[in-house]
Amino acid sequence: MDINPKAPVLVEEGIDIAADPETVWKVIAAIDRWPGWNPDIKSVSIEGSVAKGTRFRWKSGPGTITSVIQSVKRARLLAWTGKTLGIRAIHVWKLEPLNPGTRVTTQESWEGWPARVLRSSMRKTLEKALASWLAHLKDEAERRGKERANGR
Repeated sequence: MDINPKAPVLVEEGIDIAADPETVWKVIAAIDRWPGWNPDIKSVSIEGSVAKGTRFRWKSGPGTITSVIQSVKRARLLAWTGKTLGIRAIHVWKLEPLNPGTRVTTQESWEGWPARVLRSSMRKTLEKALASWLAHLKDEAERRGKERANGR
């Protein structure tokens, strides 16, 4: 699954993480635990396991987002669509093994009248949000990777 290349707001961010893809995956795929490591996410409720078609609701920023998982490839890809406040989003996480570590790329597109009218400010908001999410992901995955290496 890919983001919508014709959407008015498109952002892609990436980061290298000093942890293997499986460790990074376990952080990303535990959707109900996002608020425990990402302070930008206030709450999450998920209606089942991480699988295509599973719905989850989460609060980040000013709105509550209703999302549906669209694609799952363990330790490689997690993608979902979401709606909030007149915005339709597509979000994709991609994990690529490095030697050592993992390259994580996250992409998101926003459609809807707010994205069209406030394109520039919404793009800046999304850039900041994704960069923050990646930084928190890096911290958590590397912390878990070190714990695993130390036998904890």
